[in-house]
Amino acid sequence: MRKPQSRRAFLIRSATLAIASWAPRISFADTISATAISPGLSAAAQNEGKVVWYTSVDLPVAEKIARRFEAKHPGIPVRVERNGSERLFQRIEQELTSGIHAADVVNTSDGAHFVIWKRAGRLQSYLPSEAAESLPREQIDPDGAFLSWRASLSVMGYNTNLVQVHEAPKSFADLLDPKWRGKIVKAHPGYSGTILTATFQISRDLGWSYLERLARQNVLQVQSSTDPPKKLALGERAVMADGNEYNVF
Repeated sequence: MRKPQSRRAFLIRSATLAIASWAPRISFADTISATAISPGLSAAAQNEGKVVWYTSVDLPVAEKIARRFEAKHPGIPVRVERNGSERLFQRIEQELTSGIHAADVVNTSDGAHFVIWKRAGRLQSYLPSEAAESLPREQIDPDGAFLSWRASLSVMGYNTNLVQVHEAPKSFADLLDPKWRGKIVKAHPGYSGTILTATFQISRDLGWSYLERLARQNVLQVQSSTDPPKKLALGERAVMADGNEYNVF
């Protein structure tokens, strides 16, 4: 939870919402000390009213995490604001330009956002004890400005009721087969940080021309990386060219 004087900074404290135990104060990287929850810190957080969490994780998952946090820390409600990472980035920039400082915790699947925010001085250092103890050192910013809270993959997938195992595409090149025309769903890099990263990697390794050829397959364009698995589950499309893995599971 933020201190009253730090409302002008975004507190990248995503791990605080997911971790389960609190440990003694320890040092990290000689630049920042890990912080354990104390009664005084909890009381100060309750006085501030609530935690506002901007996140790109699928809404049902985010809500479960928020409720777990509230159960562990009674009197500190969490308000979840869910959107795609690229939309969250735009919203935060617009809010800051207008002098609005709404978010306490930010989770985005586009790691470049944290680099930009740190350079602009918009992040406040904060290192939960559990993160210092459990996360690999390379997963934590040396100044404690941000850390890894989750890692997700952008995967291909198919509806097993519509596609037999032996027919399923095994590569990006397979998606260009005419038999998949009108049967593919894909998320949008302008909305999702996961898909922006995947699109960059595909264009880097296969060339932009690959995406132009894929577009001629009459692809159903959706927004979030959470959407393609849902379109498969509904039977609206047989194959997804990208999308997150945890919704597939």
